[in-house]
Formats: sequence, structure tokens, C-alpha cells
Amino acid sequence: MTIPVRKCDAALGAEIVFDLAQTIDDATFAELEQAFHDNIVVFFRNQHLSNEKQIEFSRRFGELEIHIVKKYLLAGYPEILLVSNIKNEAGEHIGLADAGFTWHSDTSYRRNPSRCSLLYAKEVPYRDGKALGDTVFSNTIAAYEALSAATKRRIEGLTAIHRYSMRRRVDNSPRPKLTAAQLAETPDIAHPIVRTHPYTGRKALYITAGECIGIEGMPEDEALALIDELDAHCIRPEFCYRHSWRAGDLVMWDNATAMHLAVCDYALPDRRLMHRTTVIGSQPF
Repeated sequence: MTIPVRKCDAALGAEIVFDLAQTIDDATFAELEQAFHDNIVVFFRNQHLSNEKQIEFSRRFGELEIHIVKKYLLAGYPEILLVSNIKNEAGEHIGLADAGFTWHSDTSYRRNPSRCSLLYAKEVPYRDGKALGDTVFSNTIAAYEALSAATKRRIEGLTAIHRYSMRRRVDNSPRPKLTAAQLAETPDIAHPIVRTHPYTGRKALYITAGECIGIEGMPEDEALALIDELDAHCIRPEFCYRHSWRAGDLVMWDNATAMHLAVCDYALPDRRLMHRTTVIGSQPF
């Protein structure tokens, strides 16, 4: 029986109608994986997942990353990163409160960046009957394909330098400052601006303003101007899908071919709690 896949009316995104808590055989997983590759962002509504089940499903896609900000890992389940604005009795955030508030691709600062990320909604803020805290995704395959032939020739073979410590943060970010050990763990890394997807072979733009601090072999002013130009091109509305969350959603996205942005239009007492797992990918080429 074919699993229902409902494509969104956007440049990417689809709902897959499937209960992830059930046992998934290899043939069924292959069908889910193909739908994921076809749509870049997929979501599953009305899920009831234990921590074990989220980890088990995520691990089908590859080895799981233990996030660099160890403070916000779920106790007993280090594969799960808490993303939340909720505070404990001491007034401290229980999870990353500013995760994704600027456009980025997860762990692009790693030699082997994330293949995909899976975010499971435990609590979603609502106000006046409307869900808050949407996430916007951009299709960087479509963005690459829409470039002029001259721009494609100009950027072919270029590599951008990614620096984690330069990732843009919102003003007054509650995130702890990076320690010396975390900085040592994330040295500058160069990745192709035009990245080839390791499973589909399709080409996508792989570059982010702020985090990308230069282009190898190019003067700094010229490099930063090109980075800004390509970054702005990637997030044009025609390349984007905006996901409105519901509690019980599991959303996963392909970090090789998508950027994303978390919309911060809520604050306590509106509570948001997400469990994130991240799958380690391969070295970009």
C-alpha cells in the first residue's frame, strides 16, 4: 500500500500520512526516505512518540549528532536537544531559546554537516486560536536552478569559509557564549558554494550570510558581497514554504538542500517545547 504524500502548494514541503510509532520495515522506510528526498521538507501530523521512538526513527537515516551545547541535551537521552523558551524554577531556560532565529543550514560549520534534522513538537504556543512560532524553509535547489547562466559559471568550483562563532544571533540572545573548548571543536571549514546532493545528485546553493566569512581565493569585500547576494536570493518568497506547527508534528528537513528560519512571534507565558534530533551527513562535494 502506497503511503499518502500530500505535497504543499509551495516550492518544497509535503505531509506524509503515517504513524511513526509503528514498526517500520525496510521497504516502508525506503518509501519514506524517497518521499523525503523528493520534497526536501516533510512533516507527520498527530504523532505520539516516546523519546526512544524518535531516536530510533532518526537513526534510520544515519548516526546521530550530540549537540555542541551540552547544557540543553535531554537528561538520559543525549541524542535529543531541547529547543524551548520555558524556564525552570531558577529562571534558566531548559533548552535553546533562540534556535534558528536567523537563516541557516544546521551544522554547516562541521566537516560533515547534518544530513537532516528532525523536530518533534511537544508544546506549541497559541494566541487567539492561532499557532505561533512558524518555521520557514527555503529550497536551495530551486534557488540554484533560477540563477542566470553567468552567475552559475561565476560560482562553479568556489568554496565558502564557514565559521560557527560568526553565526548571526538575535540581539540579547540567551544562548551561552561559546567556550574555548567549543571554539576549538569548530574550526573554520570550507565547503563548495554549489553543493551536490549525495543521494539525488541535484545541485543546490550552500551558503549563509554571517556564518560564511569569505570565499577562498577572493578578496574579502568581493566575497562578502557575493555571499550576501546569494543568501538573499535563496530566501526569496517563491523558494519558500512556511510550516504552521501543531503539537504532535514531527518535521524533518534536508540540510543539504534547504535553509530555515524560526519565527519568534511569541514569548512567555506562551510556551514552546521541541525535541530535536540531528543526523550526521557526509562531507559536501
